[in-house]
Amino acid sequence: MQGLNGLTPEVTRALGQAAAHPSAVADSIKALHPVEAIEALNQLEPRLAAGVIEHLPEAARISLFNTPGLANSSAVMELLSHGCAGGLLAEMHPDRRAEIFRHMDKDHQEALREHLDPATRASIERIMAYPRDSAGGIMTTDFVSIPADWTVEQALAHIKDVGGARETVYAIYLMHPSDKTLQQVVSLRQLVIADRKASVLSVANNRTPITVTPETDREEVARLISRYDLLAVPVIDADRHVLGIVTVDDVIDAIVAEGTEDAQKMGGMEALDGPYMQIGFMEMIKKRGGWLAALFLSEMLTATAMQNYQSELEKAVVLTLFIPLIMSSGGNSGSQATSLIIRALALRQIKLGDWWRVAVREVPTGLALGALLGIIGIVRIVVWQKTGLFNYGDHWFLVALTVGLALIGIVTFGSLAGSMLPFALKRLGFDPASASAPFVATLVDVTGLVIYFTIAYVVLKGTLL
Repeated sequence: MQGLNGLTPEVTRALGQAAAHPSAVADSIKALHPVEAIEALNQLEPRLAAGVIEHLPEAARISLFNTPGLANSSAVMELLSHGCAGGLLAEMHPDRRAEIFRHMDKDHQEALREHLDPATRASIERIMAYPRDSAGGIMTTDFVSIPADWTVEQALAHIKDVGGARETVYAIYLMHPSDKTLQQVVSLRQLVIADRKASVLSVANNRTPITVTPETDREEVARLISRYDLLAVPVIDADRHVLGIVTVDDVIDAIVAEGTEDAQKMGGMEALDGPYMQIGFMEMIKKRGGWLAALFLSEMLTATAMQNYQSELEKAVVLTLFIPLIMSSGGNSGSQATSLIIRALALRQIKLGDWWRVAVREVPTGLALGALLGIIGIVRIVVWQKTGLFNYGDHWFLVALTVGLALIGIVTFGSLAGSMLPFALKRLGFDPASASAPFVATLVDVTGLVIYFTIAYVVLKGTLL
């Protein structure tokens, strides 16, 4: 039977006594799947979680830190004894330990370096030398490589000897016997079903291996793995030496992180550096306050625009009833277009040079959508007028026509502006995801008012205006 958060009552009771009896919590979770053990530890603050981990068997500790999901993993690592932390880092997957080490306090990093063997230190520094959103930053240096002149029998014997210490053995990399450059990639399946006396090169596909450089963006790595249905992709330097590999599980983690970052940016804020519940109060204010203030200042332009049409508003107060309708429709259409284009750019469905094709597509789309909303708006005014729900005055039909035409113009402009903004940001070197929905809505609000009152002046001139 499971209790709160999917944990058994026994584990839940042990968690409540973690401060006094950390060993009891360790005993209750050591046999659990790492994901379930992590779920239990995430109920505790880092200090208590570190105390529990100290009492776990070494194999269980390694599994916990090798499995993504442990909250404040870097902070927990800092609270472990240096001997325990050093041993953990030495046994962890290279990409995981580099990611945890990267987020640790500089003083703790320096203190831990003394407890790491040279190979572990070199592995961490090699990965940390690259940005965390690049192939080099998420690669693992644990992979199986063999000379290209070996036989299948030699390859299988080698895999049996070293495979247990490698993160993955599904792909084996064939290196030139003399200069150690990558020649081919062969799958474990191909080796298992091949003739034991055959050469490994004869078993491999006669195609140029799909590779990336350490500077390749992780989104591009994910696209390649998805497109070619790979389990891993090798990361090579300029001389075709294999620096590491990016596995499909690393890509999934990267995709989730990238998607989360883009979603937060599109919400009109800076991307958070960690899970929501782990972000401090002041950091949350910093991440959200700047964009919110910028959007507020931008919205002041809306008030300025309305002030310029003060005389028109005084003559035709009925026009003010439809301002929220007009502004929201333009903002909504712009946000739709922005979201579609940002995603299409991310998936490489369109390129920077396709901006004009998108514009040609969005203008008629905006006109059609605007006409749809315009007809709905006109019908609404007519129904309200004829049924007596509201009296829009003697010139009610002209008011309805104004609203209908304004919706066509504003929705068209919103669709065009919303689709072009990501291209403009990308051309200037910014992340297209920064074209957030609130930003687009603010832009369209100001121009929407200008369009609305311009059309109103033309249609209502000589009557209400």
